[in-house]
Amino acid sequence: MAPRPGTLTLRRADGRIVSESVTVMDSFGRRMKGLLGRRRLRQGEGVVLRPSWSVHTWFMRFPIDLLFIDRDGRVLRAAENVGPFRFVSGGRGARRTIELPAGTIANAKVAPGATLALDPA
Repeated sequence: MAPRPGTLTLRRADGRIVSESVTVMDSFGRRMKGLLGRRRLRQGEGVVLRPSWSVHTWFMRFPIDLLFIDRDGRVLRAAENVGPFRFVSGGRGARRTIELPAGTIANAKVAPGATLALDPA
């Protein structure tokens, strides 16, 4: 999948790509809407909510993986296969939330303590 214009690539510290096409949502309205109304999140896509230390999946139509990141890009919490109508908090120190298609965390072998970076696509 080719990255969409204006998106970033999410990489682990070792250079392995976690998500090829990540969109940053950093306005209040964009964060509130998030993925609501979408039918799916394609493999290779992702959304960064910033600032964000918790998310809800109320009224969503599909499960997602969540990564809660501190200001240095370190993963504080990873929540896999979070279904609709859930509330998940990243805990103390979380500053950004990355929403990914379900299964991405396991496939990319991302765990708490890992460092991630967003690079131009």
